[in-house]
Amino acid sequence: MKRAFLTSSSGFDLIRSDLAEVVIPFTFRFVDGPLPLDELAIYVAARSGTANPGGHWSDFIGRRPQGVRERQHLSLTEFCQSYDIVELWFDSTPNDQLQLIWLLDFLRSHPEIVAKAKLRLIDFNLISQELKSIRKSLAYIPDVEVTADELETASMAWQAYAAPTPEAGVDLVDKDLSALPMLKPALIDLLAELPSPSTGLGATEMRFLELVSRGYERTNALFHLRGLRRTRVFSEWELGWLLQGLALGPRPAVAGLGDELRTIDRGNLRGRHEVYLRSRLSITEFGKAVLAGREDFSLHNPIDRWWGGTRLTNERLWRFGSVLTRA
Repeated sequence: MKRAFLTSSSGFDLIRSDLAEVVIPFTFRFVDGPLPLDELAIYVAARSGTANPGGHWSDFIGRRPQGVRERQHLSLTEFCQSYDIVELWFDSTPNDQLQLIWLLDFLRSHPEIVAKAKLRLIDFNLISQELKSIRKSLAYIPDVEVTADELETASMAWQAYAAPTPEAGVDLVDKDLSALPMLKPALIDLLAELPSPSTGLGATEMRFLELVSRGYERTNALFHLRGLRRTRVFSEWELGWLLQGLALGPRPAVAGLGDELRTIDRGNLRGRHEVYLRSRLSITEFGKAVLAGREDFSLHNPIDRWWGGTRLTNERLWRFGSVLTRA
């Protein structure tokens, strides 16, 4: 039977496997910045001149057998019609779960693809697994049919996350999300990144302050030691942007981050990485006060970031603790 895998960037190694004729990874990030809704529409459509490099579903598929090359200009759903099984490989990390609910919401209007779709329930981090290990454990990774329950749960969750205010996203915690068993833990992690009622910072920013106050002065530890950081929403580059917000505002909570980052473009990953490696971090007196809950970071520094479809600014600062409030 001919198989196609749809996966996240965490599943890039699946491209080198012989488990499917084609592996299509999605590289979009939904946990930082405005949701790329226009780009997504172009991504899944038939190839046209409006797609930027990397902006079409076929751009990252790796191996291209003759039959694949002949059809790579098609829309995603038209391409998938020639396969007997379309497997969805998304792990338990928040961005993967967001990609999954977006994809299921999109496929809901394509029943011909849903009829052949199977969802792999992957409770490990795909990016950390060797291909050999995945092959060996394949028989033990459950695959389930995609039914109306999965589609309805995904659509409800995606629409809530993409809404311009976070109320519906907070309400999801009390909904039955059992059709997608790894969605609720991911949602709880995402909600923890909303600004705190007392400090104006999210969970990762607060954890940065804790670690720096304990003497972790290198960005490498903050960015890469997930077990130490204990948060899993953001990538290395997104973490760097959060750290910059803590360190280079009018009243910094962290000292020692290279000031050059103010003028290095966010897309210049090499240049930013070099500055991160040179930096030696320490917590400021103001940072200690924020960490202790005596100061509100947002009262002294600009806030401008996104949580799903919600733009968070000082004038429109949604905060989440035991309840959701808006400044």
